[in-house]
Amino acid sequence: MRRLKQLLTVIAAVVGLCAASSGMAADPPAGKAAEGRTKEALALDAVCTKCHDEGENKPVLAYYQTRHGVKADARTPGCQTCHGSSVDHVKNPQGTSPRPTPDVTFGAKSKSTADDKNGVCLTCHKSGNRTYWSGSTHQERDLACATCHTVHAASDRVMAKVTQIDVCFGCHKTQRAQIHLISTHPILVGKVACSDCHNPHGSTTEK
Repeated sequence: MRRLKQLLTVIAAVVGLCAASSGMAADPPAGKAAEGRTKEALALDAVCTKCHDEGENKPVLAYYQTRHGVKADARTPGCQTCHGSSVDHVKNPQGTSPRPTPDVTFGAKSKSTADDKNGVCLTCHKSGNRTYWSGSTHQERDLACATCHTVHAASDRVMAKVTQIDVCFGCHKTQRAQIHLISTHPILVGKVACSDCHNPHGSTTEK
């Protein structure tokens, strides 16, 4: 009886492996990401890039060199996904100069609130390290994601170990001084970054 149970267990395992291997051999269904952005979505971008082109003082079109601007991935946002439809900005019905700003802007002089800006980002980026953003020190001090992150740049300085400290130390002056104490801190030679130990998006612990 015991051997019969062992034999049945082996047979079940073999059948399971065969089923799994046949499933792996089959081509996975084309997901939404593989479909690419629709013509309609790209046309909405064209409304913006008609004016915001290579002549901009800031490298707006570098957006398409980032993960946010992958045209082959349907999940990636477009200009109006983050800035809103901005009809008044586009059509400028009053003919004002300068024309009205987009519905949501992210620059340092933006009239949009930190909650408005962060609400756009957290529509997609709401899990993982961002789980504890609500109630975090940075959130309570009205910092926006765009305060540290640069979406339109081909390389976001806060995401690279070598340049991240310059972004963090823009506010954290005490910590800037502390890493120059007599004991050498590996952050100075780019071996670690602030975010290797601290989660800037919030934590369940004090730091």
